[in-house]
Amino acid sequence: MPRTKRATDALLKELRDFGLAYPGAHTKSPWPGHLDLAVKEKTFAFLSVEGEPFSMSCKLPQSNAAALTLPFAKPTGYGLGKSGWVSAQFPEGQMPPKDLLKAWIDESYRAQAPKKLVASLAASTRVDEKTPKSRQKSSSSSTARRTRRTR
Repeated sequence: MPRTKRATDALLKELRDFGLAYPGAHTKSPWPGHLDLAVKEKTFAFLSVEGEPFSMSCKLPQSNAAALTLPFAKPTGYGLGKSGWVSAQFPEGQMPPKDLLKAWIDESYRAQAPKKLVASLAASTRVDEKTPKSRQKSSSSSTARRTRRTR
C-alpha cells in the first residue's frame, strides 16, 4: 500500500540529512516505519519515515526536564524515558519546530557518540547552517589576525 504524502515529509528528510552530517553517523532501520540515525550502531534519533505520521525520539541528558514540559513531548516508551529519552509527536497539520528538533539531534548525538567522535566536531556547538559562509570565514580570519598580533 503506498504511503500518503505528508506536510512533514520534507522536514523528516531535512532532519535526517542534518543528523547524517555528524562524524560516523549512518541510518539504520530496525523495524518497519522507522529510518533511524545511529553512530557506531548506537541509535541517537528514532525518526519515522516519510509518508507516516511524524515522530521523533532523542536522548536528552541535559534538556529532558525542559523538553517534557512541551505539549508534544513525553518520555519515550519501553523504559527509555528513564534514561533521558524524549519522544515528540504532532497532530496532523501542525508543523514541528525544526530548530528545536535539530538541537535535540545535536544533544542526542553528543550523548551517544564515542568521545573521540564528539571531540572531532569543529566546535562545542555546530555552526548554524544559516550562517553565511562569508561570515564563517571572516571570524576564522580575524582569529588568525589576533594570533599573528600576539606573537
